[in-house]
Amino acid sequence: VSFGSELSNRAPTFDMDLIDLMDGEKPMSYSDAYKYFAKDPSQKWSAYIAGTILVLMTELGVRFNDSISILVSSAVPEGKGVSSSASVEVATMSAISAAYGLNITSKELALLCQKVENHVVGAPCGVMDQMTSACGEANKLLAMVCQPAEVKELVSIPTHIRFWGMDSGIRHSVGGTDYGSVRIGAFMGRKIIKSTASQIASHSQIGLNGLNHVDMSSDDFEEDGIELFKAEASLDYLCNLSPHRHEAVYSKKLPDSILGEAFVKEYDNHDDTVTIIDQKRSYEVKAPTKHPIFENFRVMAFKALLTSIATNGQLIALGELMYQCHYSYNDCRLGSDGTDRLVKLVQEMQYCLSPSKNGNLFGAKITGGGSGGSICVIGKNTLKSSEQILKIQQRYKAATGHLPYIFDGSSPGAGVFGYLKLRRISKSKSGFGK
Repeated sequence: VSFGSELSNRAPTFDMDLIDLMDGEKPMSYSDAYKYFAKDPSQKWSAYIAGTILVLMTELGVRFNDSISILVSSAVPEGKGVSSSASVEVATMSAISAAYGLNITSKELALLCQKVENHVVGAPCGVMDQMTSACGEANKLLAMVCQPAEVKELVSIPTHIRFWGMDSGIRHSVGGTDYGSVRIGAFMGRKIIKSTASQIASHSQIGLNGLNHVDMSSDDFEEDGIELFKAEASLDYLCNLSPHRHEAVYSKKLPDSILGEAFVKEYDNHDDTVTIIDQKRSYEVKAPTKHPIFENFRVMAFKALLTSIATNGQLIALGELMYQCHYSYNDCRLGSDGTDRLVKLVQEMQYCLSPSKNGNLFGAKITGGGSGGSICVIGKNTLKSSEQILKIQQRYKAATGHLPYIFDGSSPGAGVFGYLKLRRISKSKSGFGK
């Protein structure tokens, strides 16, 4: 049973036999499960819930012999780019794990929930949202690397800094074609970078004439340089490539875009297990490849700045990093008119004050997978900042007719919160609860 279904196009209930998740003596395949839940669009929401059961059966060998009744009630708004699907997956799997006495760590639970979204729902998302829902703590930012999922540390938000979320009213979906095509473009870029590095390293001993179209100077063939190219030929994650290496060596080798057929002909495949290249479609490559490389640097800089001395310069720098991230998303074609308008309103509010006065808002960026959804705003933790957020809300409504939902505050993830267990209280003969 799903509460709030009247606010969307989904059916309020879903039921199935547990045997339907089986293929003989073993769980049904993920591909068959995807087709099963996609049959009726009004009930596709059930894939986020029942998919957790299938993943537990498939990955951990859990078997369920009793019927399961699940009531889904979520206060996380849907389609606003704030991880509503991940929160439901994590909450469902946490509840099932507690009910059946399964011992699953927060990290493992997040990775299992990612499998639900990737393979049962069919959305090619990363694991960041699930990790945040599972491992987050109140009033802290989660410093992590998705390789595939490792929490580095929890960074406390300084008391003089505050974050707000503002909903653009444009529905976001990580399962949309835009997000998927950008992911494919990034994996294509990684494959091109690795191929270029491999070619340079393998031809280094026969001189420049043996490098075909790869244009490198002789300085690149020092021994240390060759070892670096060998390492980059085995690059697992784009964010492990430094921005200066990208700019110095690989940026000029990446096409702005490439036809799927042409890429497959030259590179065979893009080595991504959750997306498929459409050979008749053209994919952006340069911008989607650049984004994770520079975004990783921005995140490291953001983390370092958070612990620096509390000054206006600190807030200006933090805000600038968020603006850079926002426009990098736009370069990947993951922006939207609504989120751009909200960011522009933040900028107008930031610069509307005279130079002699201190501003209160310092930056903003689109959140989540982009293509609509919400923005995140950073500012001083003051009443004046909140008043400016409300002004932006009203100006956006005047321009678009939509009153943005404002997100504020913080709460713990499932790992810290734990679970609440309900038990039936029988009545004694005297009529009092026992």
